[in-house]
Amino acid sequence: MPTPIIAFSKDWHEDHTSNHHVLRELAKTRRVLWLNSLATRKPDLSSARDVGKIKRKLREFVKGAVNVENDLWVATPLVLPLPQSTVAVKLNRQILRWTIQALRAQLGIKKFQLWTFLPNTAPYVGTLGEDLAVYYCVDEWATFAGLDREGTIAMERALLERVDATFTTSLALAEKKRAVCRNTFLAPHGVDAEKFQRALDPQVEVPADLAALPGKKIGFFGTLRDFLDYDLMAHIAKARPDWSIALIGQEMCDIGPLRGLPNVHLLGQKKHDELPAYCKGFDVGLIPYRIDNEVKFINPLKLREYLSAGLPVVSTDMPEVQPYAHLCHIGQTYDDIVAACERALQEGSPEQRARRAKSMDSETWQARVAATMRTVEQFEARKQQTAHDDLIGAFPVFGEVAVAR
Repeated sequence: MPTPIIAFSKDWHEDHTSNHHVLRELAKTRRVLWLNSLATRKPDLSSARDVGKIKRKLREFVKGAVNVENDLWVATPLVLPLPQSTVAVKLNRQILRWTIQALRAQLGIKKFQLWTFLPNTAPYVGTLGEDLAVYYCVDEWATFAGLDREGTIAMERALLERVDATFTTSLALAEKKRAVCRNTFLAPHGVDAEKFQRALDPQVEVPADLAALPGKKIGFFGTLRDFLDYDLMAHIAKARPDWSIALIGQEMCDIGPLRGLPNVHLLGQKKHDELPAYCKGFDVGLIPYRIDNEVKFINPLKLREYLSAGLPVVSTDMPEVQPYAHLCHIGQTYDDIVAACERALQEGSPEQRARRAKSMDSETWQARVAATMRTVEQFEARKQQTAHDDLIGAFPVFGEVAVAR
């Protein structure tokens, strides 16, 4: 029976990230308890969004663990949202012990692995009864606006020192984290190829809000955060006013340069299952990340999703996109990107889309997660053997039996 996993993660209801894909895949073969996010920053009580989030977490907490699919369960722990306070951390450590004990009793979890996708969980690693601890690092958290940079660096370093193994989604992250955690491995993103290849199905209809837009549709989906280049998107919109720039996702920052542009359309947040239909209506899939010192840490999840949907792809010059240069267009300047979109618009035939989709068949989440779990299971077996050897070493041994005197 595979060992259950308890995972500190982002909030379940947010836009799909690798957290969702990895844990959903794992829950097909074992029990997984997803713990909604612990506070990475102090809430702003003048913010309606932050106050709403607090109210939602209180409602979710009283429900306990809720089954969402397969053997995946979601629960919301309550902690004091003061990640830089040593007093709060001490209290939270005890609160989490009690909470997780109750959730384990509810779900019948005895032995378990502790996984964390968050950088602020070091104080809890080793205190919750886990057999093994894994850090799955998907971002360079210290670069996020709104987080205390130095505090985040210190918290993550402590986490890297405590876990048994670390997995990262980009080569740059792996190189950086390996300086602290020797057992650091690259775990590139995968893709739900079967889902996104539905974009090639003639029976799938393009959603009405996208179908109604005029001209060629340059599309993007993902959370609208400050690491995207909104000046670039505005440049494209102004350079080609006959195109429609369709942006799907939750607004999480100021997108000022796009305001007032008549051919930029904010379609809002959509369910992940709806995205293949939107891909069918896109003429080009855009990856418009800012090029700066931090972009090397980002592995854009949407690259493989666009390609699985058969889309022509245009991207800024990101290190994690460069290995796929034979499948997409990469631009250095704003004008390069416009020209790349022009070329990509000539590559949307059914045959070309089918070839791009086929190229992603070997990069599924199933394959990626299976490879990660093989490594985790090696560490698990090694720890069990070490514990066994330590036990045997404490007693005289006769044959295979340890005898206590």
